[in-house]
Amino acid sequence: MSRVYLSPPDISPKDHNALDAVLSSNWVAPVGPDLAAFEEALGERLKRDYAVALNSGTAALHLALQALEIGPGDTVICPSLTFAASANPICYCGAQPVFVDSESQTWNMDPALLEQALIEQSSIKAVIVVHLYGQCAQMDAIVELCDKYKVALIEDAAEALGATYQSQPAGSFGDLSFLSFNGNKIITTSGGGMLLSNNADWIERARYLATQAREPVLHYEHKEVGFNYRLSNVLAALGKSQLGDLDSRIEKRKAHFEAYKTELSALPGVSFMPIAPTGEPNYWLTCLTSAQVDRTVILEALEAQSIEARPLWKPMHLQPVFSDCFCYGGSVAEELFEQGICLPSGSSLSSKDRGRVIAAVRACFAL
Repeated sequence: MSRVYLSPPDISPKDHNALDAVLSSNWVAPVGPDLAAFEEALGERLKRDYAVALNSGTAALHLALQALEIGPGDTVICPSLTFAASANPICYCGAQPVFVDSESQTWNMDPALLEQALIEQSSIKAVIVVHLYGQCAQMDAIVELCDKYKVALIEDAAEALGATYQSQPAGSFGDLSFLSFNGNKIITTSGGGMLLSNNADWIERARYLATQAREPVLHYEHKEVGFNYRLSNVLAALGKSQLGDLDSRIEKRKAHFEAYKTELSALPGVSFMPIAPTGEPNYWLTCLTSAQVDRTVILEALEAQSIEARPLWKPMHLQPVFSDCFCYGGSVAEELFEQGICLPSGSSLSSKDRGRVIAAVRACFAL
């Protein structure tokens, strides 16, 4: 029985040709024309003036915090319901994370609790907002709050390339925004990420730090500690090729969401991630909650059929590493984690394998 993966890379013959071309050109170093072209293409797609391609979304967030000069004594607000990479770079900088619960309309950061945190917490330097599972947070309210309280907004669009909010692309709202091109994302460079902004100084600062903080002189001169965070030209060629297929990938993932919802939403206690009317997600992963059948039972049944599925993110305020950090609310994120499942959603998923997933889930409710 072939294994069905959650969100595997989808590599086309066009991608192979792009890699063959860049290898033939011998531009295999961390610089080259494909790197610049990839940055330009993503900047245009996200309506950003400046971009720097990096080796991960985590590196992009770290450099965003560095550009904002966040350090010890500073506080940074982050959603609790997210992957740890949305919070870890805060600690790299010696700053303190404060977590905020989700709201039920989008499963993203609750603006009301965000305002409470902004009022009560001292030394807040920035807010990181995450577009969870490819759906945008309530950006009108969040942008307004960050403006009101004069804190920087970093937009984590790692899961949301191609999504929109009020017809504007995810990644176009924050003072800085970033993407991930990890192997499970909607487009991939194997590993990779990108930091974007309309502030040239911040992006040039990030580019400088990402290349070991090397000074622009003939010999190797360093006045600061830098990082080895640049994306290679080879991987940028793959990303640029994949970007050309983004819209078709979104349509395929949307078809999976609609099929799952049609076939499974009538099961007792099953609900799907609500799609807010304020925008269009990229349907990166189809997620449901099961209030009657334990989600572990469903996950184990899927695994028995060689189908990869996962729980929703375990909230940051429940993670041992962040046990000393304050969280505003938490019950919404906790319930989503306890009941939530991510179903196979890759753009290469066949209708036959999707049918296997549906049958395996339905069988759990027939016991």
